[in-house]
Amino acid sequence: MIHLNYPLLKPVRILLLPFSLVYGLIICLRNWMFDRNLLRSSTFNLPVVCIGNLSVGGTGKSPMVEFLIGKLQQSFRIAVLSRGYKRKTRGYALATSQSTALEIGDEPMQFFNKFPGLTVAVGEERVVAIPQLLHDKPDTQVIILDDAFQHRWVKAGFNILLTDYQNLYTRDWFLPTGDLRDQKKSARRADIIVVTKCPQDISLSEKNQLIREIKPAANQQIFFSAISYGTPYQIITKEPWTSSQSTEVLLVTGIANPGALKKYLEESFNGYDELAYSDHHIFTIDDLNYILKKFNQLQSSGKILLTTEKDAVRLQKFSQQLRDLPFFVMPIRPIFMFSEENQFTRLITTFIQDFPDQA
Repeated sequence: MIHLNYPLLKPVRILLLPFSLVYGLIICLRNWMFDRNLLRSSTFNLPVVCIGNLSVGGTGKSPMVEFLIGKLQQSFRIAVLSRGYKRKTRGYALATSQSTALEIGDEPMQFFNKFPGLTVAVGEERVVAIPQLLHDKPDTQVIILDDAFQHRWVKAGFNILLTDYQNLYTRDWFLPTGDLRDQKKSARRADIIVVTKCPQDISLSEKNQLIREIKPAANQQIFFSAISYGTPYQIITKEPWTSSQSTEVLLVTGIANPGALKKYLEESFNGYDELAYSDHHIFTIDDLNYILKKFNQLQSSGKILLTTEKDAVRLQKFSQQLRDLPFFVMPIRPIFMFSEENQFTRLITTFIQDFPDQA
């Protein structure tokens, strides 16, 4: 297995504890200032639903955003506003058919490509971007804020907090020793907490144990979701692929936490090789040549290349080179455990429908 851009190992990160203490102090002070209205959050006269986490990356925000889009788009005119992480531009931008991942970021580009007609915009300062978005799309009824839980300059009407089953925020610590970018007690601002990437056989007793660990407030509800993998499709032509356990796979990833996908491949295939890049990695032609070199070294005649939807957005610029290759994309979606999907959806739609201006 080949790993590029190694993350810091846990024992090494413990040595960074003094920096974590300083970082944590700054975060606590910032939150205190917002809580005392020394720094003020802005509200808007339409339903704003925020999806985020307390840690850095890897909790399944993009699949959850797509789940909400799919559930809400038929009933409401929605818009998605993201930061556009690692894009090469700055400021507010509205996605168009001419936009690229370099201009608006891989996740916003993914949303725009998967949902025709969806309004997608990016902007680091959401409090500035929201008025610009509403100016461009005045018929917008709902805004979904992607990865904005810690962005307290905007006070969302409904907050969905995600935490990874394998790395619960309750067991984490501030960056850089841990992965937390916000206080644990900030979870109290959430209306819903979703434990993501759960094993599909999670038991009711474990569910109750995790609820006791998280200790939700009386007004909060906790849900549990797992990842469901769809049928892979060719990265350029979108033609589906029929999987075979005898296929040799070269997995190419540039996401924060590919652990769930790797576990799925271990269970579904005889084996796989991996080229792992850093989160939101911008693929270059040299990267592509290296990927193809490693692929050509595989011995099986039934070999394929496989990547994630987020990575595919950043690879599609090589359409000419990839069109005729067995290079496939693995789609994913969250599934809710314990038959609670309808309850989750109902809480959000009720918030939107009951919002004063929606009457």
